[in-house]
Parts: sequence; C-alpha cells; structure tokens
Amino acid sequence: MAKAKILYECQHCGFTTPKWMGKCTNCGAWDSFIELSSEQQKFVEKTKKSSSSKPKAKSIQEIKEDEISRFSSLDVELDNVLGGGIVPGSLTLIGGSPGVGKSTLLLKVAANISSSGKNVLYVTGEESAGQIKMRANRLGANHEKLFLLSEIRLEQILLELEHRAYDFLIIDSIQTIYSEEVGSAPGSVSQVRQITFELMRIAKEKELATFIIGHITKEGSIAGPRVLEHMVDTVLYFEGDSSQELRILRGFKNRFGPTSEIGVFEMRNEGLFSATNIASRFFNRDSNQAGSALTVVMEGSRPIILEVQALVSESHTPNSKRQATGFDNNRLNMLLALLERKLQIPLAGYDVFINITGGIKITETSADLAVLAAIISSFRDRAISKETVFIGEVSLVGDVREVYGLDVRLKEASMQNIKKAIVAKKPLEKTKIKTYLVDEVTKLLEWY
Repeated sequence: MAKAKILYECQHCGFTTPKWMGKCTNCGAWDSFIELSSEQQKFVEKTKKSSSSKPKAKSIQEIKEDEISRFSSLDVELDNVLGGGIVPGSLTLIGGSPGVGKSTLLLKVAANISSSGKNVLYVTGEESAGQIKMRANRLGANHEKLFLLSEIRLEQILLELEHRAYDFLIIDSIQTIYSEEVGSAPGSVSQVRQITFELMRIAKEKELATFIIGHITKEGSIAGPRVLEHMVDTVLYFEGDSSQELRILRGFKNRFGPTSEIGVFEMRNEGLFSATNIASRFFNRDSNQAGSALTVVMEGSRPIILEVQALVSESHTPNSKRQATGFDNNRLNMLLALLERKLQIPLAGYDVFINITGGIKITETSADLAVLAAIISSFRDRAISKETVFIGEVSLVGDVREVYGLDVRLKEASMQNIKKAIVAKKPLEKTKIKTYLVDEVTKLLEWY
C-alpha cells in the first residue's frame, strides 16, 4: 500500500512544502504551516495545473486598448478615490479597523446605486438580514432594487447570481464565506484563494462590479493571504478613529485609475457622508500654543492644512521615548538626531511625542519643517502664530529642500487666511502670503 502523501501549507502566503517548518521561507511568517487533508491537496494540485497553461502571445501593436466605462456611486468622495466612478466587472477590496464604517459606507452606496434603477445584491456572512434591515432604516436605504442575502456558502451565492441579473455585488466579509469544494475553515488560504478566484471569474463574465469587505490584522493589513490583494483590481483602506467624526478612505491599488487620491467622509447618525468643508477640520486657530505648527500636505490633487503637535518633556527613565501618531517614527528619530547635531538642542534626556491631528497619516516629506518647528516650540515653550505654515523637506545634511505643488499649497493656505509661509523656494505664481526662504535648518531658529 502506497504511503499517504503529506503536504503542509503556509496560512499567510500559501507556500506548500512536504516537510513542516517553523518559519516560512517564502514570506518569513512563524508557526504558520498546517497539514492539508487529501481533499485539500487535490485542490492545490488542481489549481497549479489549471494555472500552467499560457495563452499565445501577441504583439502589443495588434492588441486593442480596452475602453473603460464607469457609473457613479452617487458619492463624490468614493468616486474620487476610484478615479471617477465604479468600473463594471471590477473587483474591489476594502479594509479597515472594526467600527470604522466599511459596512455603513457600502450599504449607503448600495442604496444610491439601487435608487438609480440598478439591481444590487448585498451578501452578509456576519449579520442577519434583519440586522442589515435595521441599519438600512437608519440610513434611509430601503429601495426595491436592493436585495439582501444572509449566506456564507459560495455555491449558494453563485446560484443567486444566476437567478437574477445584478449590476452591483457586495460581499461582507470575505473571511466568513466558504466553498464546499475546499475542506478547510473559512478565512484559510485555500478558502480565500478559491472564493476570490470564483468572484473574479463571475465579475468578469457578467460585467458585475463587486466590492469585498476584508478584516484587518492588528498590524493594519488585510487578514489572510497576500494573494487576495494581488487578485483584486482595487484595494481601499479606511483610516480614522471610530470615536471621531472624520474618516479617510485611501486607495493603495487601482488598475483603472490613480492611487494618490483620498476620500474624506463624515460619520453622522444617518451614516457616512462626503465631507464637503474639510479645510478647517484638521487644525485649530482659536489660540496660539507652544508645540503646535501648521503645514500643508498634498493628498493626491487635494491640499490639506494639518496641525503638527509636539510634546517635549523631561524623561525620568534611562531610555527616552520617541513616539509618533500619523508620522513615520523612523523619520522622527532622524529629525531629532539632526536637531542635536545641527542646532545643538540636547534632546537625549527628553521624551518626544508627535501627533498629526484629524487622524491623517502623513506619507510625504513636506511636513519635516513643521515637525522641527513644533519640537523646538515645545522645547523652548514658545508659541508659533497660527497664521504661519511651514512647508519643506529636511535632508540629513540639514538642507531644507523644495516640495512639489508649492503654488497649490500656498493657494489653499491663502484661502484659510494664512499670512506667512516658511518655504525653501519662492513660488512661481504671485500670492497674498508673505514667503520667507529657509534653505537650512539653522535658520529656523530665527523664528523663535
């Protein structure tokens, strides 16, 4: 009798091996291998064989460009993040922390689309149809073309899609759906891979725009295998504190448009709404306080004025704390080392905390100058005028370098009655704001 074949699979990346390993050699995850049953091994081998066939290659000059059509979600901010609207046949993954508003947003979008005469199917695997109905009553999302299905079996979902022609599909959430062809638990690598493949196939065949809600891990990434993010067309992440009104929807992958745009939403009792007036939501101009500096960042094509807050306090432990919220912690350590080296500010015995108001995470370097200004302001206990913005990137040698889109940033600052701007280079266009040039960090002390 032949010996049964043993196969182990990594639950993070799907890598298979005949021997158990403590650490995955493909993705580096620890203690992630589980033994597959004979049915699961057959499915893995079937997947590998089906993906081995390759189509005949054609010259790129013989291939016709696809014409992408879109339809509006009737939500300005969501359309902006998606690049102009929803593409029929697209597969979109949206993730975020619990309670941030993923289900609320998609239920409201489903109501908007169904109100325009399109058939929408909302599949829930976490809540009952009655619970979704209660939320729909609160959001005003009761429309005849909006259909609810409380189901976790993939085969039943596909059967429902054959019974009625739908234009929009929502899966809430991918980790709760399972396929009867795969013998593993919901949320496993094999299940997620099979379900995502079937949803992608049905979306392309029926030109069915599909949105998938995904859980996230404590590190902030989508739970489950990374193959999920590779297979979908668009990946969106919801950011923000569930206790705050404003939420940020950021695109990390988009095959049909740019990924630099963000959407800003406001949570109300009636649901999530596009935030129309956000210019003054991220900073406070009531009083000048030490440790606060303003800057202007670009989120896609949208300039946003942010308040950088710093707290420098004497440390009572051998190792001083350096913590940042909304700002890269490694870059903060670099800026602190630069302050000690170039400006001789002794921060070794002080705890330094940085916070970006509004829940936005700064991903560009234009806020370096504002971070330094806020730290110096807190260290010397001298307030900075809220009529001044700091815009500039700081290098390791202490130079202050210009950033892109300076004219657009200064125009936004002028609309918010900002009077002064500390920059590295004069703007190309004339502006009402007085600009002061700072080409190195040592000149920053002139403002204190």
